[in-house]
Amino acid sequence: MKRVALFVLTNLAIVIMLGVVTSVLGVNQFLTAQGLDVGMLLAFSAVIGFAGAFFSLLISKPMAKWTTGARVIKQPANAMESWLLETVRHHAQKAGLAMPDVAIYEGEPNAFATGAFRNHALVAVSTGLLQTMSKDEVEAVLGHEVTHVANGDMVTMTLLQGVLNTFVVFLSRLLAYVIDRMILRNEDEGPGIGYYVSSIVLNIVFGLLAGIVVAWFSRRREFRADAGSAQILGSARPMISALQRLGGMEPGQLPQQLSAMGIAGGAGGLGMLFASHPPIEARIAALKSIGH
Repeated sequence: MKRVALFVLTNLAIVIMLGVVTSVLGVNQFLTAQGLDVGMLLAFSAVIGFAGAFFSLLISKPMAKWTTGARVIKQPANAMESWLLETVRHHAQKAGLAMPDVAIYEGEPNAFATGAFRNHALVAVSTGLLQTMSKDEVEAVLGHEVTHVANGDMVTMTLLQGVLNTFVVFLSRLLAYVIDRMILRNEDEGPGIGYYVSSIVLNIVFGLLAGIVVAWFSRRREFRADAGSAQILGSARPMISALQRLGGMEPGQLPQQLSAMGIAGGAGGLGMLFASHPPIEARIAALKSIGH
């Protein structure tokens, strides 16, 4: 219930913020008595597309802690926590990063990395992952997550999402205006019902297409993170072993805003088109092709 409430409140805050920002900038006045102001619509679309994405990125660390209940290790309470800190520190140094925050959360096997900045990131592992994997396998998973941070994947995903959001908002409203004026022959001064219905439908259609692009990039990113783990550890075998173990169990579910950042994830509504992670078998095959 806490996770749902936080998700709803965060999205409500984003909607309110976007409404205020577009009003202050005056870019929400793209429909005028003279017709559609395309330049104003593009500015409106960019604000809607990027502002929400970057706001979500900026609050990603605290949101990750709140929604998963992750506890950042300040002072190690036991040998396992000391080992986790030292392992992440070693990986971060090899990747040329500042030491990320390291956290543990209660849940089924999974792990994730998040944060708006490469040198102020968070790497978290679940208790289920620590209990079911060997140290070599956990070390490989941590290498995978540190590689995500080193590659700037969180920022890249945000930029991609922002660009796609911008085009979704822009094209859906532009085409809706064309449909309203040229196909439905609305000659009133303001937009007709056709504009509003068309913009909603087109927003959904273009949003689904954008989701396919984001999912495709996310899958490419997972292959790179697997390879990065192999490079950090000097061998692909631990990561292969970790993936084989993950393939035999049900990975823990992460909150929606973190699902693409986990070590494993399921397919989307239409199978691989919307899957944030490639099949385990494909990831193992890619690692075996590395040859070490």
